[in-house]
Amino acid sequence: MKKIFLLTGIILFLAACGSKEGDKKVRLEQLRKEHDKLTLEILKLEKEVNPAGIVSATKVNFEILTKKPFDHYIEVQGRIDGNENIGVSPRNQGGVVTRILVHEGDNVTAGQVLAELDAEVLKQQLKDLKNKLSFATDIYSRQKTLWDQKIGSEVQYLKAKNDMESAQNGIATLEDQIKMSVITSPIDGTVEDIPIKVGQMASSASPIPAFRIVNFSKAKALADVGEAYSSKIKTGDQVKVFMPDLNKELDERITFASKYINPTNRTFLVEVALPVTTLVFRANMIAVLRIKDYSNPAAISIPQNYIQNSRDEGQYVYIAVEENGKKIARKRIITPNVTFNGLTEVVNGLTEGDKIITAGYKDLYNGQIIDY
Repeated sequence: MKKIFLLTGIILFLAACGSKEGDKKVRLEQLRKEHDKLTLEILKLEKEVNPAGIVSATKVNFEILTKKPFDHYIEVQGRIDGNENIGVSPRNQGGVVTRILVHEGDNVTAGQVLAELDAEVLKQQLKDLKNKLSFATDIYSRQKTLWDQKIGSEVQYLKAKNDMESAQNGIATLEDQIKMSVITSPIDGTVEDIPIKVGQMASSASPIPAFRIVNFSKAKALADVGEAYSSKIKTGDQVKVFMPDLNKELDERITFASKYINPTNRTFLVEVALPVTTLVFRANMIAVLRIKDYSNPAAISIPQNYIQNSRDEGQYVYIAVEENGKKIARKRIITPNVTFNGLTEVVNGLTEGDKIITAGYKDLYNGQIIDY
C-alpha cells in the first residue's frame, strides 16, 4: 500500500512539473506573437509619420581632445603647527607655584622667567650652610697657619680643608637648585596656554606641562597619511597646502616623510615647512594637504561624467565622426586610469583630435545620426 501511495505521488509531481513547463512554452509563444504584432504596428506608423524615410538628427555638442598635463593628488586633512611648539615644566622635582609672571598671548624670549616656585626650604638650608662654611673657613685658616709653622698634625689640617670645601660644594648645589625653582622659557615665542595656577603643585613628572610656548616665526603643516601610500610619498614631493580658514593655498614640497608607521592607526607623519608670510597661523588650524602622487605631462583627460558604463562592454564614451557624408555618433570603449578633481585620464580608446560628445550623449546609440 505504501508503495502505491509513493508511486502515485511521484506521478502527480511529474505531471505538475510537466504542466508548468507547458504553461511557460504557451506563454512564450503568446509573447512572441504580441512582439511581432507590435513590430508591424511600429513599422506601419513610422511609414505614415515619415513616408520619405528621413531620420531626424539628434543635436549634440562636442569637444576636440587635446593632450594636456594631468596630475593626481592624495588629499588628507592635517593641521598647522609652529616649527617650535614646546611644553615647559620645572627643571627640578617641582614645587608649589608662588608667582606667575606672564599671561596667555604674551611674547617671551629664551631664558625669561615664567613662574616662581616655593623655595623657602632650600633658602633656609642655604643660609645654614653658609654659616657652616664661615665656621669651617675659620677653622681651616687657623689649622693652615699652624701647619705652615709645623705645628699640629697633617690630619687636622686636611680635615679642616675638607670641611670647608664640602660646605662650598653644598652651597653651590643649593644655589643651582634655587635657580631651578623658577620656570623659564627655553625658546622665543608666544605663551599659548597656562594650565597651572598659583598654589598648585608644578612638577616635571606631570603629564600636563605648566606652560605651552609656540614659535610661529616658522610654521609647518602636519598630516597623518595612510599606510597604503607609504611607497608613493617621499620627501621632496610636491604638495598643495590649503587652509580653509584663511581661504589660501600654498604650493610647497614635503620636507619630511616619516618612515615609521604608527601601529595604532597605521599612518605615517608628513611635514611641510611653510614660508615666512603675512598670514596669521594658529596652532591646530585645519590644513588640507594635496600631495601629488602621479603626473602625466601629455595626457588625454575628460570630465568623469562623460563616461558611461555597460555591463557587457565596460566603460565607454561617444565621439562624433563623419561617414559617407553623414555625422554619426560612435561608441568608443575606453580604459580609464585615475580620477582627480572631476577629471579622468584615459589611457586607451581615445586619441588626440577625437571629437568627444559633451552634450546629448545620454540618449545616443552607436551609429545614430547627429547634428552639431
